[in-house]
Amino acid sequence: MNRERFFGTFALALLFFGSALFSWSFFSNASKPAQAEQTAAAAAPLPIPIAPDAFASVSLSAKSAIVVDLTRRKTLYALNPDIQWPLASLTKVALVLSVAQALPPDTIITMPPGVPHFKAGTRWKLSDIADYTLAISSNEGADVLADAANGAIAAAYPEAPASGATLWRMNRLAGELSLARTYFLNDNGLDEGPAQAGAYGSARDMAALFAYAASTSPSIFDATKKQAFSIQSLDGARATAINTDAALPAIPGIIMGKTGYTTLAGGNLAVVYESQGHRIAAVVLGSTQEGRFDDMKTLVSLTEQTIAEER
Repeated sequence: MNRERFFGTFALALLFFGSALFSWSFFSNASKPAQAEQTAAAAAPLPIPIAPDAFASVSLSAKSAIVVDLTRRKTLYALNPDIQWPLASLTKVALVLSVAQALPPDTIITMPPGVPHFKAGTRWKLSDIADYTLAISSNEGADVLADAANGAIAAAYPEAPASGATLWRMNRLAGELSLARTYFLNDNGLDEGPAQAGAYGSARDMAALFAYAASTSPSIFDATKKQAFSIQSLDGARATAINTDAALPAIPGIIMGKTGYTTLAGGNLAVVYESQGHRIAAVVLGSTQEGRFDDMKTLVSLTEQTIAEER
């Protein structure tokens, strides 16, 4: 009898333990989707926008645009932000970043023939040529910079092609920054032909590229904040740069900016600036040659309104 009672009690214990184990397993597994949802929610993009009313009636000439509050990691406004669009001279930001990573700013460049406003054989600091190239959007200046850095980049990256190493590095940089819709076919952004642009990317990608440039290398892009300046060669020759960004006076706390225009791209403009304690990246793609400046002024004004209303 004691033996029977023992086995009966043991069986009940096994049944209870098995039931408890099943319940734990069931509820543990049932909680996993909820946990996954919470994890996904935490990783999801922050809501768009902060104050929708500010941008509700905005009308732009641009085909694509974005405004990102980098300080709060919030997208304030987005218009087709992920479509791939010709970049035109926004390309030169990736170029200058790639060149600056390979050569010191005081590297001396001997000017080749065929560069407007520069006498062949004159010697210039790389930083001055970069400033001039960015400000006036010089395609010839971009070619000079790319050629100057090609050997150093090829030496630093054995996997880079001996010819075209600078262009290779520009595309490598886009990959490192996870700019999935961005690639470069040349170093200056000029259209390759009637149906082929020199570079492509999205507004969201450009906001990320410019945010990276402003965060890691702001001094390299200081010249893009100036409406006009002069540079002087080691031989005493001078060149004056007039900034192509007509919207510059309307952008408070400008850190950097770059214009772009080609037949295929239309008018592009990207800026990073600080206002009211917020760092903002704003990008306009596919506008008109003059409309890009009006578009940017509109976005800056509405961003100012949005931030002020939130305070």
